[in-house]
Amino acid sequence: MRHKHFRFGKGFRVAFDVRRLQAAEMVIAPGDSEGGPDNRHRGADQWLYVVSGTGLAIVEGERQRLRAGSLLVIERGERHEIRNVGRTLLKTVNFYSPPAYRRDETALPAGKG
Repeated sequence: MRHKHFRFGKGFRVAFDVRRLQAAEMVIAPGDSEGGPDNRHRGADQWLYVVSGTGLAIVEGERQRLRAGSLLVIERGERHEIRNVGRTLLKTVNFYSPPAYRRDETALPAGKG
């Protein structure tokens, strides 16, 4: 068993991975964003769950509003950006299958998770 209490500090942090799945937390300040037109995970699907705040996901040019309780799946290879469009922190829990990041938060090459 593994356990992690999310603190939701600023930025992105990998919590842990087990075999072919990785969990991470992400916090985006009001007006800020993560990702962009060239951001994609070539070898992993990303499941993003919004814990609190409001945001906007842009996935392959399609826009999707996000709020607490939203679940978004970004499939491997899809270009994406997550923006905080609210007045409070946007806090998310993210799952990657297979893992997309090393412990130091640098991206893994496709298929190396």
